[in-house]
Amino acid sequence: MIWVALTGLGLLFIGVPVAFAIGLAGLVGILVADVPLSIAATRMFTGVDSFVFLAVPFYILAAEIMNQGGITTRLISIAQQATRWLRGGTAYANIGASVLFSGISGSAVADAAALGRVFISEMPKEGYTRPYAAAVTVASSIIGPIIPPSGLAILIAAVSGQSVINLFLAGVIPGLLIGLACAGIVFIDALRKRVPMPRPAHTGDGTARMIMEGVAVATLPLIIVGGMVVGAYTATEGGGIAVAYALVLSLFVFRGLDMTGLWRAIMKAARISASVYLLVAAASILSYALNLLGIASWISSAAEMFADSPVLFLFAVAFLMLILGTFLDIGAAILIFVPLLVPAVRELGIAPVQASMVVMITLAIGLVTPPVGVVLFVVMRVGRIGMYPLMRALMPFLLAELAAVALLCLVPEFSTWLPEKLNP
Repeated sequence: MIWVALTGLGLLFIGVPVAFAIGLAGLVGILVADVPLSIAATRMFTGVDSFVFLAVPFYILAAEIMNQGGITTRLISIAQQATRWLRGGTAYANIGASVLFSGISGSAVADAAALGRVFISEMPKEGYTRPYAAAVTVASSIIGPIIPPSGLAILIAAVSGQSVINLFLAGVIPGLLIGLACAGIVFIDALRKRVPMPRPAHTGDGTARMIMEGVAVATLPLIIVGGMVVGAYTATEGGGIAVAYALVLSLFVFRGLDMTGLWRAIMKAARISASVYLLVAAASILSYALNLLGIASWISSAAEMFADSPVLFLFAVAFLMLILGTFLDIGAAILIFVPLLVPAVRELGIAPVQASMVVMITLAIGLVTPPVGVVLFVVMRVGRIGMYPLMRALMPFLLAELAAVALLCLVPEFSTWLPEKLNP
């Protein structure tokens, strides 16, 4: 297995795209296991041959349609209107906009890029430091992949055999918990008067209109999750409904989308979907190679060390995912490691949805930490900020989010309560 790891890490280090790096590492594993290389083609096909994966392009397209339709600016206005009375109100609005945006994009990178362009330029005008504005944007962006509809939840469901709706429901409370953790840091800074009051915002008829628009946007995740809970449709069918709803909102309600914008949304969704499927296919080769080399039995043996303390196993998994998330693509990490961890999790009596949330959030935190934190570099570029001042401002938020992860490890009900109540 050491040759597989060295190959994958070496290729990533020299800048080979993630899908190709892990696919080539998988081929090395197949060669080491003395299995014909022709099996790789079969594994690539079977890796993407899943009904659940059909949902991915739908949710990506729905998000792109709403982004092209100008939904982002409306969400920001709604969040600012709701927090305009509070010291640090614009920082709260930044976090609140991430929560609202997560129900559309499902992507930390999209969240950070879209919201960062607005908040990192506007917050310093009110008296925030530029690094602090960027830190709030970075920290809250990881809510995007957690609150449903979540593309990562679909990946986990596809490779672990779990229910998509259970994973969607399980992500609600942890996502809000991360938002509360970020808001807690802002609250402490507000008590110390380290953050300013927001500038006066307009009131009147515009407020009522924004509330109506907010309800219309927030209805999208409710339609998706609600229909799945009552059994009206599957996750894949819900994705199609999400696209239709996004089209209606963007074309006829908000009227912010024209045919050119629709074409851009379709093309961008196609490119992202293709990259996801390529990643899934490549990860299937690597997972197969690792299983041939006996990694499943190794993990099972390691899990036996935690037989008397499953919580410690969760903390060990969280620590491992934090490290992996700093240099490995979050989708690739899920596709490779979740299928290996789930049997051990079940053997220890841990709820798979709880372990899935711990994995998802810790990997998402890896997106905002060096040396390869994608979100970190996106915000540095958008906000024209150096890494050191950004990391210095970000550190309290990261510590708060790690405390939230610890709570998820210690209290399974944060992850299991909603699935058990709404989808028993």
